[in-house]
Amino acid sequence: MKSQMKWRKGPTIIAAIILILVVAVVAIPFLVDVNRFRPTIESQMQGALGRPVQIGDLSLSLLAGGIKAQNISIADDPAYSNSSFLTSKSLEVGVDFLPLIFSKSMHVNSITLRDPELRLVRGSGGRWNFSSLGSSAPQHQARAGKRGQSSSTSSSTSSNSNAGNSAAQQFSIGVLRIVNGRVVVSGSHARPQTYDNVQLRAKDVSLDSVMPFTFEAATPGSGKIKLSGEAGPVNRADAAQTPLSANLTVNRMDLASTGFLDPASGLAGVLDFDGTLKSDGSTAHTQGKLKADKLRVVRGGAPATQPVAFDYATDYDLKKQQGTLSQGDIHVGKTLVKLAGNYLTQGENTILHMKLNGNNMPMQDVEGLLPAFGVLLPAGSRLQGGTVSANLSIDGPLERLVTTGPVNISNTKLAGFNFASKLAGMAQLAGVHNGVDTVIQTMSSTLQVAPDGIKADNLNLVLPGIGSVTGNGVIGANNALNFKMLAKLANGGGLLGGLSSLSALGGQSKNGLPFLVQGTTSNPIFLPNFGKALGNNLGNALTAPGQGAQGLGGMLGGLFGKKKPQQQPPPQ
Repeated sequence: MKSQMKWRKGPTIIAAIILILVVAVVAIPFLVDVNRFRPTIESQMQGALGRPVQIGDLSLSLLAGGIKAQNISIADDPAYSNSSFLTSKSLEVGVDFLPLIFSKSMHVNSITLRDPELRLVRGSGGRWNFSSLGSSAPQHQARAGKRGQSSSTSSSTSSNSNAGNSAAQQFSIGVLRIVNGRVVVSGSHARPQTYDNVQLRAKDVSLDSVMPFTFEAATPGSGKIKLSGEAGPVNRADAAQTPLSANLTVNRMDLASTGFLDPASGLAGVLDFDGTLKSDGSTAHTQGKLKADKLRVVRGGAPATQPVAFDYATDYDLKKQQGTLSQGDIHVGKTLVKLAGNYLTQGENTILHMKLNGNNMPMQDVEGLLPAFGVLLPAGSRLQGGTVSANLSIDGPLERLVTTGPVNISNTKLAGFNFASKLAGMAQLAGVHNGVDTVIQTMSSTLQVAPDGIKADNLNLVLPGIGSVTGNGVIGANNALNFKMLAKLANGGGLLGGLSSLSALGGQSKNGLPFLVQGTTSNPIFLPNFGKALGNNLGNALTAPGQGAQGLGGMLGGLFGKKKPQQQPPPQ
């Protein structure tokens, strides 16, 4: 009987406890006015960040685990804008309930921002708007240009600064979370780009501690970035110089849509990266492996058909804003190309001074990269076999790089393109036999590759069975060709040998005929270029007997495939 009574009392006690808890959950929010803590939270956050902070009405939610606010806003550095640096629709503050209920004191153990938007702006001097985070409010205002105040104001400023520093030292959070955030990145020359689905978790958050963290975001162009490691203590003079040790992984990030490059530069590609970042606040060391698909280097280029891998290591002086590339191994297929040099930051620009060296690179590895530099082969053609050697200097801002130096090609074949047929009548006069392909024994030139096109000086080709071709020219950013060339054809006897004096009248070398290459890289057009002096003499000293000016003139008109004009019948 007693055991039955005890069994009956058990559920009654449990029900009473549950009832008390329900009443507590319902009643405590009415007994504790959490809005009284709002000025304290705003003040501590403002002192820690050095920025004005506004928080909406607070409400206590035991089921949610703490205090909720519907809106929060952190002001931007006034040197950049008068709008918000961060806004969030919802702020959740996790607190210890016993001190909150019995002593009306609030111990914050976590803060969660839901659906926040963070705006990152890079100024014309290269400094970011987050660099001043952690500075005291009065110092922050002074950097924004609020100077010339009276001595009494300066004294007040000093007092406020000490108060701000004290609040910053006291401010700490056990766990900081950002859920489903958005980061908008913009600069003075690039349109804003948005990074969505931002997730952040940081522990032991304060200005004076080392904070473990993880960060993830979706990049523009459906890529993904993940960063995990430790950061801190925060550098109060420049938050960008805060010590950092982290692993970085990037998947399928669209280079052109990152928001960090000028769209007019033409730089584009899809990047994968796996590496490490380490900074002691003065020197940053980064190393890793980068892979680029569909790479484009110049504005007039097309996506490369060959992927490029880059193993690198670099050290960067954060104060001097300059660095050195200690390892630069570029892998194209089975080919290794060495890159070395230094770089520096000037305002928003990163200036490179690099050397690139590749010897006897197989043509099949290099051909797929040519479109990225604006070199498009004639339609239906491709390079087969042979090697390429290059010793290039790469200089200038990252977005307007100029690459110069000698390039040499040996023993390759331009399949599907018949150079001799483009010379038409001239090749026939020289006794040159047409073929399906063009064999290139050697090709050399000094190139200059820039955003506005490619300049080729001292171009020299040796074509077995055809002869040699020399000249200079440019490939425009729109792939337009403008070359002035001189052909010294093989088998220079026959009629072409008899034309040597004719070429001399045009100012050309013996046994050489000048021509132009125009049109586009995919559809080159070959035209004769005999010059005005030659034209003036055709109708006089060099007129063929009995045929008037149409004798030799008509024959020359047959060069490059031009039709010979029909003779008029003699008058009746």
